[in-house]
Amino acid sequence: MTILDKQADLAGPGIGNYDDLEKVLPTDYMSLLDRKETQVAIWAAKDYIEENLNKELNLMMVTVPLIVDSDSGVNDYLDRDGSRTPIQFHISNDYDQHPVDAEIVQAATKWKRMALAQFDMKPGEGLMTDMRAVRKDYFLDHDHSAYVDQWDWELAITEQDRNLDFLTDVVKKIWKVLKGAEMHVQEMFPQLKTDKYPDLPEELTFLHAEEILDMYPNLPRKQRETKVIQEYPAIFIYGIGWTLQDGFPHEMRAADYDDWVTETVSADGRPMHGLNGDILVWNPVTHRRHELTSMGVRVNPKTLVQQLEITGQLDFLDLPYHQAILNNEIPLSIGGGIGQARTLMSILKKAHLGEVSVTVWPQILKDMCAERNIFVLE
Repeated sequence: MTILDKQADLAGPGIGNYDDLEKVLPTDYMSLLDRKETQVAIWAAKDYIEENLNKELNLMMVTVPLIVDSDSGVNDYLDRDGSRTPIQFHISNDYDQHPVDAEIVQAATKWKRMALAQFDMKPGEGLMTDMRAVRKDYFLDHDHSAYVDQWDWELAITEQDRNLDFLTDVVKKIWKVLKGAEMHVQEMFPQLKTDKYPDLPEELTFLHAEEILDMYPNLPRKQRETKVIQEYPAIFIYGIGWTLQDGFPHEMRAADYDDWVTETVSADGRPMHGLNGDILVWNPVTHRRHELTSMGVRVNPKTLVQQLEITGQLDFLDLPYHQAILNNEIPLSIGGGIGQARTLMSILKKAHLGEVSVTVWPQILKDMCAERNIFVLE
């Protein structure tokens, strides 16, 4: 495996071309639920997850923006390489006397932390949103779309909570809720329990990105994840963004929300980095790795500067969001985004995002799905 292979694997989700996707989509697929049953199950799972995640993490539902001011610095740029940019537009307002330059959110990652202060959240209190976003630069395949729906949540914490044990405890609570949602819909639709497509495992396996690199040192990130997820069908990967021993980060995480620079220690005593991570599961329908959530303890003033220095983005410090962190005007927090459509795909054992969410797809993909008995909503 060459350095170029590893470099190319760092950013940009999706498979990349439709010849490869054609090999991935199953040829023996039959949805376990019909179209009406699918809709009933979707809303049952959504209601369960929202109610129980709020209980587990002491969150409350709040409204969330679809549009933000371009100058605010609160939009999520997803990676650090500038490859995925938001949709921007000019609101001429008042004959251009008082205009606004706006953009569609790509995620509510930064807005949520600002909102903790807006709603006067104290440590141990938090918020959850039913977030909608647009990511125009994605390659549209079976588990990436331009339309994104997430349960974006954020919890105010103390300085003492900024550690690996606290992060792990929160991840376990989230997994308990997702597993509970699976069981809930299976009680409504017993046909979802089948030997053909195994259920999500009861517990997650926790691994550092560095440990996974040790296991598969010559493979790029996506292939490492595919290998490890076949051995452990549900994992949480710590430390996404820090440069590993091979000279590359596990993935190009943005520098101004998750804390991936803080030093930590693995369970067996080895030095590691990062207070963030992702939950990945094995998708038994498409036989691929499947990311459900990205999350982490958020940067404090010190680690914000450290990470922006590493990524060469210190100019961000002049933006209102970054100034709020530097001046301790917004709470310390932990937060993340749980992909709704991806989670529903896993729980309902679907082959394509388009079976559980409505968005635009190219004709080549719609034809490919129709040939494989995959009903894509339009």
